[in-house]
Amino acid sequence: MPLFRKPSPRAIETFLDNQRNADLSYAAVGATVETPPNGYNVDHTRVRLGSGRRAFDAACAAITRWEQFRLGWVEPWTGETPIQKGEVVAVLARSAGLWWLNACRIVYVIDERESRRRFGFAYGTLAAHAESGEERFLVEWDAADDGVWYDIFAFSRPRHPLARLGYPFARRLQRRFARDSAAAMRRAVGGG
Repeated sequence: MPLFRKPSPRAIETFLDNQRNADLSYAAVGATVETPPNGYNVDHTRVRLGSGRRAFDAACAAITRWEQFRLGWVEPWTGETPIQKGEVVAVLARSAGLWWLNACRIVYVIDERESRRRFGFAYGTLAAHAESGEERFLVEWDAADDGVWYDIFAFSRPRHPLARLGYPFARRLQRRFARDSAAAMRRAVGGG
């Protein structure tokens, strides 16, 4: 939902309350696990954050604090939302003189910190989101090279009329988000 000024905390809470029981805005729930559906843009970003247990633990902690969204022009509401299936979060973004308030629901959680060493979640868009689709945020500790990786995998397509009208601009913002999110995770882990 586009706004001309930043919404107050109370307005964001009201927005979230109205979205808690809303349906997801797409049918392929959970498709970021394997194969995204046809007809969507697919984006994948993978960056190395460091190596070893310390980097992995720091990356897991950063995900639980929603650090990948603390970008200056994007922020989560609230940053204390637990990483649990069914939780609803608002993502607030500022671009082109507008504030965008978007609603998402966590559709699955990956918590394999002792076995395969993967941690993260995917959220899906609700009706009050400029886009339609799903995005997965994952950290992995690769036993083969001891590397810790941050991986974003998403499928989306414009839903709001302004997102459709400004499609090339919206795609640039999605690529910017991926770059900035990766940089935020590097900082959170101490790698840049």
